[in-house]
Amino acid sequence: MDAAEAAGLTPLKVNVVLLRGRNDDEILDFASFARTTGRVVRFIEFMPLDAQGEWERGRLVPGREIFDRISARWPLEPVSGSQGTAPAERFRFRDGVGEIGLVSSVTEPFCGTCNRLRLTADGAIRNCLFTNDEETVRDVLRNGGTDADLSRALRAAVWAKHPGHGINEPGFLSPARSMSMIGG
Repeated sequence: MDAAEAAGLTPLKVNVVLLRGRNDDEILDFASFARTTGRVVRFIEFMPLDAQGEWERGRLVPGREIFDRISARWPLEPVSGSQGTAPAERFRFRDGVGEIGLVSSVTEPFCGTCNRLRLTADGAIRNCLFTNDEETVRDVLRNGGTDADLSRALRAAVWAKHPGHGINEPGFLSPARSMSMIGG
């Protein structure tokens, strides 16, 4: 982290996924780390994208709980106009010492403002982390596709985007690929 900052790669963001009963007792430690180092700690809700398929809603620590626990010790305030299409809601400590982010994609979905596409290592485009639908662009490129062909494939992926990820729906199925296979 020091080397990244020395190279000018700032602000440095440290992602933390909390699991109830495993590391949720470290919330204030991570917040303190943000305060003492100036690095932005982003708390990301546990999502059904684990390679082991062990995701359970009961292990998820909601963003609201994280906010409440930190704010009880060090009051937080929103960084105004900060979210836009970014996945993290940003908060600064009211005393001006540090910042945290909350990515509450399970308990407070932000699908309506998501404008992201992901390119997997094997050349597939995904328009949502939580979908099993993919469009290959690798084949377009390997078969001599033009920029226009690539543009059509990307537009098709965007237009096929669902209005929500469905995690909180009864028929939700976890994606077949884990986050490490999708690229995060």
